[in-house]
Amino acid sequence: MATGKKPNQEDFDNWHNDPNNWKWGIFYFNKEDKRLFPRKRNRYFGWTINFANPVSILAIIVLVILMVLILPKNP
Repeated sequence: MATGKKPNQEDFDNWHNDPNNWKWGIFYFNKEDKRLFPRKRNRYFGWTINFANPVSILAIIVLVILMVLILPKNP
């Protein structure tokens, strides 16, 4: 992808299909891709985190903290 060019669907598909963007086959890591939550390798299983995007890491941390605070505490 050229610098400054907005990615199109073909770019997203190429990134998604590139095995170099998948660490250990399950963790998506692509610095060029600015999406926070791209599709998983098997698109029927939903979305994953783009671990190269610090905002997505922050979003997951906030989500986990909210879940811990909201879950009922059993004495």
